[in-house]
Amino acid sequence: MAQFLDLHRSLFLNNSSSHNFLSKPLMLVQRRSLFYQYYASDDAFLKSGGFQFSLQAGHWEVVDHFEACSLSHKVKVCEGAKRDTFPHIQTLKKFPKEELFRKVVMVRFDSIILLGKERDQHSSSFTSALSTIKYLHEAGAKVILASNWSEKISSKLLTAEAVAEFLALALQIKVVPMKFATRQMHSMTEGRPKSSILLLENLSEFKGEFANCSKFAEQLSLGVDIFVNDAFFQSHKILASTVGVSRFCYACVAGFHFEESLCLLKEAVRTNKKPYVAIIGGGNLLNKAAALRFLASRCDGLVFVGNMAFQIMHALGLPVPAKLVELGALEEALNIIQIANSRSMPILFPKDFWCINNHLPAQLEIFPANCMSDGWEPVDFGPNSLEAVTSLLSKCEKIIWIGPAKFSLPNQETGGASKVAQVLDKLSQNNCDITVVGNMACKTLIRESRNVLFYKMIKNASVVWAFLKGRKLPGLMALDRAYPFEVDWDSMYTVPTRPLVVDIGSGNGLFLFNMARRMKDLNFLGLEINQKLVSRCLDSVHQSGIQNGYFIATNATSTFRSIVSLYPGELVSVSIQCPNPDFNKPEHRWRMLQRSLIEAIADLLTPDGKVFLQSDIEAVAVRMKQLFLKYGKGKLAVVHGLEHAKIGTEGWLKENPFGVRSDWEQHVIDWGGPMYRLMFSKVTSAE
Repeated sequence: MAQFLDLHRSLFLNNSSSHNFLSKPLMLVQRRSLFYQYYASDDAFLKSGGFQFSLQAGHWEVVDHFEACSLSHKVKVCEGAKRDTFPHIQTLKKFPKEELFRKVVMVRFDSIILLGKERDQHSSSFTSALSTIKYLHEAGAKVILASNWSEKISSKLLTAEAVAEFLALALQIKVVPMKFATRQMHSMTEGRPKSSILLLENLSEFKGEFANCSKFAEQLSLGVDIFVNDAFFQSHKILASTVGVSRFCYACVAGFHFEESLCLLKEAVRTNKKPYVAIIGGGNLLNKAAALRFLASRCDGLVFVGNMAFQIMHALGLPVPAKLVELGALEEALNIIQIANSRSMPILFPKDFWCINNHLPAQLEIFPANCMSDGWEPVDFGPNSLEAVTSLLSKCEKIIWIGPAKFSLPNQETGGASKVAQVLDKLSQNNCDITVVGNMACKTLIRESRNVLFYKMIKNASVVWAFLKGRKLPGLMALDRAYPFEVDWDSMYTVPTRPLVVDIGSGNGLFLFNMARRMKDLNFLGLEINQKLVSRCLDSVHQSGIQNGYFIATNATSTFRSIVSLYPGELVSVSIQCPNPDFNKPEHRWRMLQRSLIEAIADLLTPDGKVFLQSDIEAVAVRMKQLFLKYGKGKLAVVHGLEHAKIGTEGWLKENPFGVRSDWEQHVIDWGGPMYRLMFSKVTSAE
């Protein structure tokens, strides 16, 4: 390609529909003994096809929602607002392997997976967690391991020395424990044996870890280039080692185990198969109400097999012992019932229970739900309830089981959870999509299953409940977004092979719009992290009919390489102008300019391609210049002489060589402020 200045001299001169089980709003509920006279007719109703499940009379009753209870209040039934949309994140699988070589990489591993008392060294979770560390080590990275652990996790692995010894044996790589001496971290990684991995001491001993202290996170990441988060089950927590450190590393990546677990969560909430039923165990309905409303808006049936069943029964006016009623949960239970009613979705809960008497601890008795004797406490659902649940599940194509299927935790094993697991095991043989969430449910299924490979298992229920509630998982959101990026260049430009000019931090797009109008033989691309600004720019592109300009909402720090490397033409120019103007915190202005971005620009620029930098803060401009010289791999050199562009005594360009000003540049000049500009050129002789 001809030199950039010759080819473009004028550039410098001018510048759903859901599947319902019921045909009308009906619901499975229990009646008081007063209504038992209707059971005989229920069997005839079921046989007549009024309900699609074959349930025996006397176990469950089909009644109209509003006959069962009066719901005088209204609740929004739009809880199904999309929670199955996830941010795009960098993954280790797609991160350029060559970028790992000689980089200092900190891995936040999941101590429960690798060190826990009940760890399974043959499980896919354990294997993928180890694979993350091995992969980085084999790629030539300088690996530092970090996590927190306690006696609850492992009674034998309490000291960093013991953990290092265990991990070394599992990895077959030397692991060296290291004190949290942040000033020495970088030097230790430089001086250590190449064949070893470093392990930080237990982070649970530091208050800054759980407070997500910014200073602690900065110290933790001192000397670290790349952060790899492999602790997905900590994503619902805000920790310095999973959230805070992401601010100080130039790239943040999801490890193999993190990515695998995220995929399981994505699959669990998809409604790609129907009927889709949720089996819900455990208690604390009030705290999980948002999650239950979401499930009620997505699923085709809810089956309550834990203490939350009593809150639904109470909301329907059924007899429930006072001590089993959760304070403040009534309104939320009514909301769930109303959402189910609006979608003609059945809710199942037990009609009979196995009960235990504190005075007769060795004795178990079955009682109907409506007439439990005094002194007896329900511990598991009874055989009639199990039969009804089995009948419902047999019609399903997809099931999620979340939480323990018990009402308390006695020493006696009544077998309810085990029998549910046996039912699911049979269904899995018929290609039913089954996800099991929670440690107790997973343990039960593993014990009863003939082949655990048929299931998707997520042992940590907390992160799933947090997601179902609609919370953005902090550990997930902290990873760089929009990476990798796929772009349809043919739909963006009429001629997608023209030389490309990229403006990073394009703002409201005025600079690129004016450039695109003047230089029709170039394509212009704006990369801007502010989605609203990009939406406005794209509207202007469509309204003006510009065919050589486009904008993408993205974090260019993490996506520049993946976007531009796929462009079918050549990258001839990159501009970074007045990054992040904030007069209160001017030091923040260069945070966007990270090592990974500079290296990508240096690699992808065509020979003699140009990089234009400017800022109204001299310290920022100096910093940008220093970073490009430091991380440009010797491929970029400052241009000291430009035709039609005057150089000041301090080396800054006196005028914008494009003749087209950005909006912030124009604002600064209007109030008489200075601008500090310089141009880099890619050196053709660089290797």
